[in-house]
Amino acid sequence: MPDVVGYRMKFGVIVPSTNTVVEADYNQMAPHGVTFHTGRMYIAQPAMDSDAAFQAVLGQIRASIEIALRDVMTCKPDYIIMGMSAETFWGGAAGNAAFIERVRAQTGLSVSTGASACRAALERYGVTRIGVLSPYPAIADKQVTGFFEESGFKVVRFKGLRCPTATSIAEVPEAPLRTILVEELNGPDVEAIVQVGTNLSMVRLADEAERWLGKPVLAINAVTLWHGLRANNIADQRQGCGSLLREH
Repeated sequence: MPDVVGYRMKFGVIVPSTNTVVEADYNQMAPHGVTFHTGRMYIAQPAMDSDAAFQAVLGQIRASIEIALRDVMTCKPDYIIMGMSAETFWGGAAGNAAFIERVRAQTGLSVSTGASACRAALERYGVTRIGVLSPYPAIADKQVTGFFEESGFKVVRFKGLRCPTATSIAEVPEAPLRTILVEELNGPDVEAIVQVGTNLSMVRLADEAERWLGKPVLAINAVTLWHGLRANNIADQRQGCGSLLREH
C-alpha cells in the first residue's frame, strides 16, 4: 500500500544539521502526494571563515553522512536528494559521480545532487556562459567553477559571499542579493545565473529576478527538486519557483 500522505513519492533529503532553508523551500514547492523526509548530518563546528575551516566542515559532513542516510532510510524513501551542494561539486564530474555511487551503494536508491541537477538544468536551457553566486570561501568556489567548466560551461562572472558560518548563510537578506544579481552577475556576457549553497534562501527571489533580467536564474533548491521530480516522472509545474519548475 502507498504512504497515505506521500502516495506519489517519498524523498529522503540529506542536509547539514546547520541548514534551515531546504526543508522550508521543498515543502513550499511540493506537489500533492510528494513528501520530504530529512536526515541531518551533524555539524558541531559551523565556522567557514577560512579555507581550512571550510575543509573542516566538509570533514564533519563526510563523517556523519552515513548516519544521516542510515536514519532516513528507516522511513523507506523512494529516492534520495542531496540538500547540500558543496561536497557534490568537489572533485569535478568524477567527484560528483563517485559521491553518487557511495550514496547508491549504501541506500540502493538513485540520487539527485546539486552538481548533477545544475548541469542538467543548464543543458535544458541550452546555455554555456554563466554567472555563479556562492556563499562559500574561495576554496569551495574553485571547486564549483571547476565542475561547471569541466562540464562544458564558461563561468564568466562569480560572486562569493564569504559567509562566516554555515548557519549564517540563512541570514543573508534579499536586498544585497538583488543588487548582486543586477550589478555584479548580470551582463550581456551571461546567459544564465546559478546560485549554489542550499542554505541560501533564493527560490522566490530567483523567480522574480528572471523577470527583471530576462534570463534563467537558477536557485539550487528549486533545481534539485526539479531534478528529483523529473527523474521520477513527476511532471507537475509550479508557479512562483522559477521558469525551470514552471516550464520544463
